[in-house]
Amino acid sequence: MTKSEQHKIIETLRDYIHKMNRYELEDYEMFRKRDRDDEDLDSISLKKLIELYEKYVPARFRY
Repeated sequence: MTKSEQHKIIETLRDYIHKMNRYELEDYEMFRKRDRDDEDLDSISLKKLIELYEKYVPARFRY
């Protein structure tokens, strides 16, 4: 996954933070900070990000 795809996923999830529980919100904030700092996500973090994306973003709005 490219850096731009990660950024799009994180920005799309921003619209769904009101549905997340506390732990998912903490993970999202960590992803956002790492994206802002221009860091690449490791495989475990990337897997969690994709799980959040598939859980909250409806299929018709996915890239």
